[in-house]
Amino acid sequence: MSSGLLLIGASGLAREVIAAGIAGVVGILDDDPARHGTEIAGVPVLGPVQLAAVRSDQLLVCVGPGEGRRSIVDRLAQAGVRDERYGIFAARSARIGRSSEVGAGSILLDSVVATADAVIGRHVVVMPNSTITHDDVLDDFVTLAAGVSLGGGVHIREGAYLGMNASVRQGLTVGVDAVIGMGAAVIADVPDRRMWAGVPARELGEKR
Repeated sequence: MSSGLLLIGASGLAREVIAAGIAGVVGILDDDPARHGTEIAGVPVLGPVQLAAVRSDQLLVCVGPGEGRRSIVDRLAQAGVRDERYGIFAARSARIGRSSEVGAGSILLDSVVATADAVIGRHVVVMPNSTITHDDVLDDFVTLAAGVSLGGGVHIREGAYLGMNASVRQGLTVGVDAVIGMGAAVIADVPDRRMWAGVPARELGEKR
């Protein structure tokens, strides 16, 4: 047993979190047996994800796709792991407004800005240089790639993915598990589980 922090997923996201200066990491859990006994950025890979259920450490799920994070959190919940086990990581250069909220398990990397009264849910990943402005709501398992910009009052629903440098006009909603392409300019509500891209963004079809 330990009382440090375990990262779940021997991934590029785990390396970014380590490089951004997270403290107290004692190991990484990953289901790939070939990684067990190796190191990622100097941190040992201790074994499979299910070890989290028999240890006391805090946890941070470092899996890029929201559906992957959701699957791991659901698996661990079935094994008795509750929200209070999950940490929150905001890089030192991230700026989080005093009236904004960040949920359990969320990761905000370098130079992320969240201004006033934003609500960031559970297990959200926000990549570097993204901007979340006043009254935005990001539901659980949302992913913002690098450089995303959200106008005020935007609602990003559960599991949605916004590609690099995408922008969303104020007051809009991006639906559950929707995908927004790189550099897209979203000027209308996006339905659940649809793919949109372009300037202005248009529907490309159902999420694959």
